[in-house]
Formats: sequence, structure tokens, C-alpha cells
Amino acid sequence: MAQQTEQFKDLGLDSRLLTALAHQGLDTPTDIQDQAIPVILSGHDLIASSKTGSGKTLAFLLPVLHRLMKSKALSKRDPRALILAPTRELAKQVYEQLRSLTSGTSYNIALLLGGENFNDQIKLLRRQPQLIVATPGRLANHLNERSLMLNGLELLVMDEADRMLDLGFAKELNQINDAADHRHRQTLMFSATLDHAEVNEMAERLLKAPKRIAVGAANAEHADIEKRFYLCDHLDHKQALLAHILATQPYQQAIIFTATRPDTERLATLLKGEGLSTAALSGDMSQAERNRIMDSFSRGQFKILITTDVASRGLDLLQVSLVVNFDMPKQAEEYVHRIGRTGRAGAKGVAMSLVGPNDWDAFKRVERFLQQDITFVSFDGLEGKFKGVRPVEPAKAKAAARGNGYQGKGGPNAYQPPKKKKPVKAFKDRSDRLAPGTGLGSFDGMAPLKRKKPTDETDS
Repeated sequence: MAQQTEQFKDLGLDSRLLTALAHQGLDTPTDIQDQAIPVILSGHDLIASSKTGSGKTLAFLLPVLHRLMKSKALSKRDPRALILAPTRELAKQVYEQLRSLTSGTSYNIALLLGGENFNDQIKLLRRQPQLIVATPGRLANHLNERSLMLNGLELLVMDEADRMLDLGFAKELNQINDAADHRHRQTLMFSATLDHAEVNEMAERLLKAPKRIAVGAANAEHADIEKRFYLCDHLDHKQALLAHILATQPYQQAIIFTATRPDTERLATLLKGEGLSTAALSGDMSQAERNRIMDSFSRGQFKILITTDVASRGLDLLQVSLVVNFDMPKQAEEYVHRIGRTGRAGAKGVAMSLVGPNDWDAFKRVERFLQQDITFVSFDGLEGKFKGVRPVEPAKAKAAARGNGYQGKGGPNAYQPPKKKKPVKAFKDRSDRLAPGTGLGSFDGMAPLKRKKPTDETDS
């Protein structure tokens, strides 16, 4: 392993970038910055992973800007660098960091997000920005409308590539790749993990002989985050636990993650009714509304943000000291990103997860992903009856596969051993005991059955 670089100046970055870093009080690179920047500066394609909060945004922004400062543009009209992010919030944050690094330079940069006025963005593109930060869906829209060309693109960066693929942007990524497919392009792909099948398939198509860097496992323990798990019986029990947490646990700001948009609105209304300063955020809001909520939260105008996974990645909110998983995430990797909204920049944080019967499968996936045996804790007076779901025993699982009566343990799905069939008794001919004309095998003397007329209490 290469020796850790002591300062950014040892990486050979342009002096203007070093000045911008100094203004931000940064002089020492993180592990991902130390390993990725030299590879990118050497012109190689790169696929890299690092845990949340590791500083990967600067790991690609600094060498991208260095290349633009030191080399001549391939095209005066087309953008030189394109940075794609899966969500509007993450794209906006990358854009703000890029803007701070280019302050005082002549570089023209643009932010293209879905949900914002398309015609205004066309006017912005007519100014021929050298750098663009965008969400893949909106960028593809501009390609379709021919308001943007990528023939001269020199650098393509895909931030949180795994998340973009999980959100269904594979088609758009391929379209963007085809629009900028030339031998001079350098491609950088950052992902939370390199053990993502779709990420590796995409890398094979889009990248040329890439270098691979993995800094810190995606499931690595975060020393600055204390994790706690609580068992819950039902929705009312969850809400009682959440109210207790917010009333008794010290925190500067808190983020509460839910599974659906209606849940964010319902919980926000509930907490506001308790006098708590709360806002709800979800993906179907307009971009202006989402920007307003995130800006207000980052400035500390309210203490609690209730959101779906739209706010689980990339957002650098230094005042968040508490994260609550009201619902467990469907994807185990998303748990790491959620709790990574706290414990940032050396600060301590607490992550609490509420696990009910409907969360059990998701919880077990998280447990396997973290490679830990998780122990549950409880609050006095708020203990639940739910103790988890016991795994199916191998023999019973085989019986279930054969349709042999096993349906799981407990309640209506209790294990029922197969019932033994009673032997069929031999039929005895007792026709001699029947009245004349009604013997077996004969319809003599048998009146046809009459159907009852429908009444008000029966279906007609």
C-alpha cells in the first residue's frame, strides 16, 4: 500500500486549487483522495468505492478541474466535463462544492435538474458551460431535444453509480455514453461498493481498462456512530418509541427515514402537533420546494427532517447528531448511507432503528451485510411482545418445499404435521335394506331435487 500523502500540495495540483482548498481549511487529503487523484491525473479510467463521508467528491472534482486548467479544450462549444448524480439533492451539493472551487476563475458551470424549468436550462446551455452537474434523466432529456451535445466531452463522472442503477437510470447512462463516445474521453465511476453486479457490467461497457480502488469496505464499522436497534410490535408502538426518543435523547438535529411519502407527511403532522420543529421531504415534491426545505434544514431553521431515501446519500449536514430508521430500508447498503448522515467530520452521532414484524426481513439483510450479530435494546415501559422471527429449521423447510404442511411457526401459519389418512373401508351392499324401487344403481322412484327459491338473505 502506498504511503499516505501528507498534504494536497504533494499531489501536484494546480496552485489555484490549492488556494481554494486553503480557504476551506483543507490541507490533508483523505484516503480516497490520496489514492484516486494520482490515478485520475495520469489519465486512467477509474472505478472506485469508499464509505460514506470519506470525501470522494473532492477526489474527483480536484483532478477534473486540474485537467481542465492544464489542457486545451477539445471543443469550444461542448462541455468539457459532465458529473452525474442520482438525486437532485446530491447533484446540488456537488455543484455547490464545484462552485466554491471555481470561485475567482472564468469557468462557466451549470446545474441541470429534473423538476426545474426546461427552457431556462436551455438558455443556460447557450452560454456554453465548460462543466455541467446533472441528474441523468434531465441530461438525457436535453440530449433528446438536441439542446446539448457531448461530442467534445473530455471527462464523464458518475457519482453514486450504484444508486443511479438502482433507480433505473441504466438506459439514460448508456444514452449519455453513446453521445460522448470518443477515444479522448476519460470516465470515472464512483460507487458505494464494487460488489454490485450492474455496476461491474456498466463499467465493462463504459470504461476503458479502468484502475480499481476500494477504500474501506461498504460495511465497515463507523467509529463515530453508535448504533441501537429496538423491537416494535406495530405502528402505534413505533410511534410511541419515536416520541420517547425525541423527548429523551439529546440531539442538535435529527433525520427520520421512512419507507413511503405518505409516512413522511403523517409523521411530520404528528410531530408538529407535539410542538416539534419538523419538515417532510420526499421525491415527488417540486425541486423548488425540495431546495427550500433542505436549505432551511441546513441553516438550522427546524430540528427534525422526515424523509424517504431521497436524502440518504451524499448530503453533508454537520449538525445532524441523530438518525432514526422508522422503517428499515429495503436495500442493506442503504442502511449505511442513511446512518452516514450523522457522525460526520469527526463528530459523534447516534443511529436508532425500529424493527417491527414487517421490517424483519430487511433487518436480517442489514445484519448479514454488516456481518454482525445485532443485539436489541429497549426502553423501560416500552418493551414489546415481538421478539423476532425464528428461522425455519432445515427439515421443516424441506417439508414446506414438498408442500407437506409446513407453513411457518406461530399463529395461523403454525406447523401442522401431515395428517394420516384413514383407511377406506370396504363398501357393503345394503341395497336389500332400501325400500322397493330405490335400490342402488336405479333411479326408480327417485323424485328430482327441487331448487329452493332465492330469499332476501340468499344470493339470486
